[in-house]
Amino acid sequence: MALDTGVTVWLMVSAMLVMLMTPGVGLFYGGLVRKKNFISMLALSFVVLALVSIHWVLIGYSLAFGPDVGGIIGNLNYLGLNGVSADAGPGGYPPLVFMAFQLFFASVTVTIVTSAVAERIKFSSFLVFIIVWLTLVYCPLAHWAWGGGWAQQLGLIDFAGGTVVEICSGFAALALALVIKNRAGYGEYTFEPHNIPMALIGAALLWFGWFGFNAGSALAVNGVTATAFITTNTAAAAGALAWMFASWYHGKPSSLGMVSGAIAGMVAITPAAGFVSPLVSILIGAVAGVLCYGMMLFRVKKKCDESLDAWAIHGMGGLWGTFATGIFAAAAVGGFSGLIEGNVHQCLVNAFCAVVAMVFAFVMTYIIATAINHVMGLRVSEDEEYVGLDICQHGERA
Repeated sequence: MALDTGVTVWLMVSAMLVMLMTPGVGLFYGGLVRKKNFISMLALSFVVLALVSIHWVLIGYSLAFGPDVGGIIGNLNYLGLNGVSADAGPGGYPPLVFMAFQLFFASVTVTIVTSAVAERIKFSSFLVFIIVWLTLVYCPLAHWAWGGGWAQQLGLIDFAGGTVVEICSGFAALALALVIKNRAGYGEYTFEPHNIPMALIGAALLWFGWFGFNAGSALAVNGVTATAFITTNTAAAAGALAWMFASWYHGKPSSLGMVSGAIAGMVAITPAAGFVSPLVSILIGAVAGVLCYGMMLFRVKKKCDESLDAWAIHGMGGLWGTFATGIFAAAAVGGFSGLIEGNVHQCLVNAFCAVVAMVFAFVMTYIIATAINHVMGLRVSEDEEYVGLDICQHGERA
């Protein structure tokens, strides 16, 4: 097939937008921690980007998108990008561009997981965690849903990563938080965000980057691309307003609540972006805003220090979004019908795959984190935690 320059350029631009989300998460999380740990959160996001980039070229892309092995994993045909062409493929774009697009999906997923270890992770231990987790958790999930694995064969529809990115990162963060345990003084002292404007800038970058994340996942430039673009923004807006009003009922309409709701809305619309109408995206985003706010309150009540709420927002938002995709998918929009149009099978498939992704990500992450903790320890000493990770891990001050 001849090179489609329009599609190729759009995918490259989308890849760059998704790449921007990794430091966006770093800024968002960095603004939410105490000042003495700000550089640590940014450093984690940048080292994730670097390590994932090398891993994906060497082995990750082949494991996720190589020819299927038993519905579980890709083979090693694309090891070191062997055979990944820079010439036009069946979609009119080079497979090498698709590889880059998916690389940044992997990067932002791992970065979301840093929510669980904020202000207490050993930098060296997290480097090991990145490599092992990417290989044993993210790559298999990506293959199941998008690379020809069992979930795709079963009929899962996941437009841009409800299972692969959102459920995976959210429930992995919960497992990791349970292993590394609460920060020193958690529940005794108030850990105030040190720089809310910085967190808002990070959230703005995420909102901006999400257009590439979702609309780029159409892998084309057509009506589905336009639909995904609009539903992404609409769900973000609905989520922002829903969280704002829900939190206003309990106090004041905080800026952090608004942007957290926007992120929740985008998380929930991610698996459905090209399969539902803009009107339905309002419902999906609004439910996500209220649901994820409620899950955050539940986490706090249970005194679980999943520090920056990846589980409440990404895990639970992704779970709702994947269920909602099976319910509201409309054949006239993206070619797939859901429960509302009488397709019970699609609803059940999406629900089943979401639950499997949730259990797999949680259990595997718990095992990996426990093993690393046993061998080299996951967290810094109490004295180092008191001083702050910026100084003790990086020798720098914000």
